[in-house]
Amino acid sequence: MVEGCDASVLIASTAFNKAERDGDINDSLPGDAFDLITRAKTAIELECPGIVSCADILAAATRNLIVMVGGPYYEVRLGRKDGLVSDISRVEGNIARSTMPVSQLISMFNSKGFAVQEMVTLVGAHTIGFSHCKEFASRIFNYSKNSEYDSAYNPKFAQALRKLCANYTKDTEMSAFNDVITPGKFDNMYYVNLQRGLGLLASDQAMAVDHRTKTYVDRYAANQTAFFEAFAHAMEKVSVYKIKTGNKGEVRHRCDQFNSIKT
Repeated sequence: MVEGCDASVLIASTAFNKAERDGDINDSLPGDAFDLITRAKTAIELECPGIVSCADILAAATRNLIVMVGGPYYEVRLGRKDGLVSDISRVEGNIARSTMPVSQLISMFNSKGFAVQEMVTLVGAHTIGFSHCKEFASRIFNYSKNSEYDSAYNPKFAQALRKLCANYTKDTEMSAFNDVITPGKFDNMYYVNLQRGLGLLASDQAMAVDHRTKTYVDRYAANQTAFFEAFAHAMEKVSVYKIKTGNKGEVRHRCDQFNSIKT
């Protein structure tokens, strides 16, 4: 999502333009998650139509999922409106890519008011979820003249990824867990993985060695409680970033379309 917990990414393509959801970086967003939000919105609309926005549902569902898989609880303030614009052009430059150097990541987060520690904390969300092979293929195939894979990888991990993603150009759905050790649990293992060369994405692994981020990686790897406390605080901040209120947004009747089609 481009602006905090705005629900614009839920909008599907229309005959007039491509939506945020159509950005290639959003390919990993699973269809069943969109379906879940749709079903939640439908149930709520039947009870109290026009009251609860899709953005609020997203914010609450995110928090609840984190708690369900072992992560920290944090307060979610409600009252957001849904966005009135969803355009693919708004995606690039607002969501971090796996190939971005640490300096660019820091600059991107800083432009939105998030410090380096908050950036490292929020990226810890990669303790759950997955990434398609295309996001890290350049690290495991023909990496350089001297090595087939990035030497920052644990060698056994690199070989396993090469085997997993061997046919990724034909089977574009091939993917790997961001946290290979505890993929279904929200914990601090993501940071421990970075220390062991088990960071799936280049942008993540780089944080384990960059002098501006390494301190926080090491801190969270050693202390899960510190990570959880920092993550809860950072998520509260994210959840109110550029929210829509008043006439700057609307409460959609359906999460996959605006209340009136914009031409």
